[in-house]
Amino acid sequence: MTTPRVQPTRAAEWPDIRRQGSDLIRAAGVAGAGGAGFPSYAKWTDLEAVDSLLVNHQESEPNYRIDKWLGKTKAETFAALFDALLAQAFDLIVVSAKWKDRDEYVRELEAETDGTVIPPDELPLDRNAESGVVFAYTENTYQYGMESVLLKTVDGTVIGNDLPTDYGWLVQNTETLYNISRALSNGTPVTRKYVHVSGDVPRDRFLEVPVGTPASELLRAAGRPPESLPADAVLADGGPGWCFPVDAPAADYGVRKHTNCLLVLDEDTVAENAYGEGRIDVLEADEWTDREVESEPTATLEPSRVRIPLVTNPELDVVEPAEPTVEIGDRVDVGDRIASPSPDGISNPQHASIAGEVTAVSASAIEIESR
Repeated sequence: MTTPRVQPTRAAEWPDIRRQGSDLIRAAGVAGAGGAGFPSYAKWTDLEAVDSLLVNHQESEPNYRIDKWLGKTKAETFAALFDALLAQAFDLIVVSAKWKDRDEYVRELEAETDGTVIPPDELPLDRNAESGVVFAYTENTYQYGMESVLLKTVDGTVIGNDLPTDYGWLVQNTETLYNISRALSNGTPVTRKYVHVSGDVPRDRFLEVPVGTPASELLRAAGRPPESLPADAVLADGGPGWCFPVDAPAADYGVRKHTNCLLVLDEDTVAENAYGEGRIDVLEADEWTDREVESEPTATLEPSRVRIPLVTNPELDVVEPAEPTVEIGDRVDVGDRIASPSPDGISNPQHASIAGEVTAVSASAIEIESR
């Protein structure tokens, strides 16, 4: 059993998270940085109903390094956030990563937080006997990246068709929580995204890009300009185990807040590995673990044009698109709000990710060109 590690001076620098947290997270436009891209503020609206935070640090996709890199290089940032959250909102913060990643990627975060370490053979943990920061390590199983599976593995909670908050848990992945930390500490809006490029490309890449960067720019950075794509090429948004085909030309598909990876596949592979609701699972179609993968961002793209969607994931029927607050010809700077949340239902604002001129406004996206 541990006791919360709280540094009063650091915790005092944070806003009233219970009272203001959801509004600050929404104002920054934070959405799930992986998976469905759900507006994050909605999870933080009723902190009275939860007492535990589960940080999904699994990063199961074999070519992903985003969360691992953030946890290792931003350990002090996460530790400061954990201090504030333990002082104001939670009794327990569980960081769950794979046991194989501990030495290379998680030791720094363990040291910075003085967290208790629980190895895979000691799970599920006794939630009532723990407090403060706990590192709950799992075996190297792909499915542990799924929220419901991870909760059952970590403490035995079976949520079924319910939500984690129904059982006192709030779950966030690492990059999302990093964006939440920036929103709470200084109101920084989400304008940039970490993203991989993989599949049928000469070079796998780990890039930092403005939200809305055309997929064509990512392809060029990976040595596969769109004009060189074979006729049967399929672009997919997501990792090998969980991705969806892109239904737009590469030049018109802007990186979304939940885009972790852009994959180049071929039609036959997609047809052989298609699942329900458009999902593609090509984990077994390639030797992903044998590929040379960049373990940190090696380039920051600065595109001349971005196409920022008004809703991170249009497939989420419960989420309403933001409403544009700019017109064609308006000049904007990075971080300027260009669309406000819809008053009807769950909705996030959107912000300019590059400085320039608004060149197009539609029901689905806003385009900006640097001029």
